Amino acid sequence: MGTDLKGHNHTKAAARVVHDALHRNFLVAGMAFDLPLDAMIVDIRVGVTDPDAVDLDVVKAEAPVGVVSAEAVKGGLEVNMMGHKTLIANAIVTVSYNVEMQS
Repeated sequence: MGTDLKGHNHTKAAARVVHDALHRNFLVAGMAFDLPLDAMIVDIRVGVTDPDAVDLDVVKAEAPVGVVSAEAVKGGLEVNMMGHKTLIANAIVTVSYNVEMQS
């Protein structure tokens, strides 16, 4: 979950949720199998109340490595708190590798 408490900035809330998701997890699968970081596939889907207001390039920049894609969809939450609109964004961040298994 990422928020913008007072600025009503959908991009800021979306970037915060992706930053939080990626930086609270240490992704070791690639290293465990000796896969290069730049081959990591990072798919981002953020839910906000106004998907068209999200700058997806800013959101994608939160992923420090890999081939990154992002989309904004209808979701999240917008509430009034103490005279300000607070935006809450939610995200699904999927990290994978495209590998072939030897049989």
